[in-house]
Amino acid sequence: MLAVKEITRLIPPYGGSLVDLRVAEDEVVELTHYANQLPSIRLTSRAVCDLELLAVGAFSPLDRFMSAADHQSVLDNMRLTNGCVFPIPIPLPIDDDVTVTIGQDIALRDPQNDLLAIMTVEEIYEWDRDEVALKAFGSRDARHPLVAEMYRWGRRNISGPLRVLKLPVHYDFKNLRLTPAETRARLAQYGHQNVIAFQTRNPMHRVHEELTKRAIQEKDGVLLLHPVVGMTRPGDVDYFTRVRTYMALAKNYYDKDRVLLSLLPLAMRMAGPREALWHAIIRRNYGANHLIVGRDHAGPGKDSEGKPFYGPYDAQELVASFSKEIGVKVVPFRMLVYLPDEGRYEEISKITPEMNTAVISGTQVREEYLHNGKSLPAWFTRRPVAEILSETYPPRHKQGVCIWFTGLHNAGKSTTAAILTTLLQEHGRQVTLLDGDVVRTHFSEGLGYSKADRDDHVRRMGFVAAEIVRHGGLAVCAAVSPYRATRNDVRNMVDDGHYLEVFVDTPLEVCEARDTKGLYAKARKGEITGFTGIDDPYEPPRHPEIRINTVSYSAEENARYILRCLTEQGFIRPNHFEN
Repeated sequence: MLAVKEITRLIPPYGGSLVDLRVAEDEVVELTHYANQLPSIRLTSRAVCDLELLAVGAFSPLDRFMSAADHQSVLDNMRLTNGCVFPIPIPLPIDDDVTVTIGQDIALRDPQNDLLAIMTVEEIYEWDRDEVALKAFGSRDARHPLVAEMYRWGRRNISGPLRVLKLPVHYDFKNLRLTPAETRARLAQYGHQNVIAFQTRNPMHRVHEELTKRAIQEKDGVLLLHPVVGMTRPGDVDYFTRVRTYMALAKNYYDKDRVLLSLLPLAMRMAGPREALWHAIIRRNYGANHLIVGRDHAGPGKDSEGKPFYGPYDAQELVASFSKEIGVKVVPFRMLVYLPDEGRYEEISKITPEMNTAVISGTQVREEYLHNGKSLPAWFTRRPVAEILSETYPPRHKQGVCIWFTGLHNAGKSTTAAILTTLLQEHGRQVTLLDGDVVRTHFSEGLGYSKADRDDHVRRMGFVAAEIVRHGGLAVCAAVSPYRATRNDVRNMVDDGHYLEVFVDTPLEVCEARDTKGLYAKARKGEITGFTGIDDPYEPPRHPEIRINTVSYSAEENARYILRCLTEQGFIRPNHFEN
């Protein structure tokens, strides 16, 4: 491990020095034996990412999961209690049924139960979910992926000194996984004072390449190509694909002494402006003094009303306002267009009406090219990148999608879903039908009908559906799924563009009239408690992709209507053998 004092040619890390929480090699065996006798806490994938970056100093000067005072100060002032700018809370929440005491040593393990660290618990404190959602993310809207996730966390956070015995093991791209110290040392060898950091959650196209090369030239610096390979927005291009495209570009299209590709195992929060400022601080710790900040940087998309969570340039403005203090300057992401007559890119602000321009939007890349199996033009994407994308993204009619039916008991979900499944198979798609009652028998056995158990049941269905979709299959799911936030959890598992919520909008009195089992009657008599629609709420979707009426239309008519919607979106090809 490189000593921090060896790194002299770059600006110092933010806060003065790089934190390193890893214990010496000669202590690991002894501490591991000790840790194996301690009570353990199993970390989430998000907390594992946070632990790794705490351990190597990427979050310097933060050296632990946040204390109560730091947590509150970050929410209120975007600063740690020591005054250093730090805009994102880094807590370690624990489940409500976990017992810990002040002064206790606990072992921290990853989801596979591998030992990573020992924490000496100094604080146990409660936190307010609504306060965090509003102050850190500016919204309580469950369409925000982290807001939806956060409401599943325990109500207490713990904090204390960490002794890290082992970093999480990564078997992929091992030569690209550089710590801040290793990155700074590598950058120092390039001999350039300015380092421009760049990340994108998408594969790099020619516009990104042109933008970064212009930044290199203008700043006479080196590009730190620093993609996030931890947790990003659900539905983003997987990092394996992204890194392969970055490798192809860095090897073949940049000067070797002007680019360093290194991976960042960060769990993004999709917090927009605050996140952009956080990214700048992290990149300072990796040796950068410039950061390219894009339009709607780290934005989670649109809220449940169809409006963006953050303004397009809020992130640039916030980072710029702290630029001098944190030592990282903003390089704005300039909008470029291609001039086919001249074979070059130009800033859109310099385009005149007589100029012939060519532009392809992200939607066009997906809808017109990748989804239809068409090759992307060479002026837009380098050929190696286009080939990687075509391997990863088949045409839309071969991609997966989740059709999620929600509605009251006896609304008609299962009947319509079963007919739709048959119609999809008729059109050559591989379909899995996940009916809520059937799923309970197989892998939700033991769960009751409390809110927590219902949520677990729905999330289990959602997890399976997301895996089916990821592998190109169609998941047709039918479950009451009464709670809006939990349905949004499922949406976030899948990917907004591959998730269709079907609201079976059947009035309660109709559902009661159809009830041959008499469950509604028993619920009204108090013989059954917690029954959806009677003494437990059903939260109807505010903006479902599809709404069906089972009173005026038959189940088959509704199923064929949904099939037409899927066909219009390209998930189903018309059956050309029909008369």
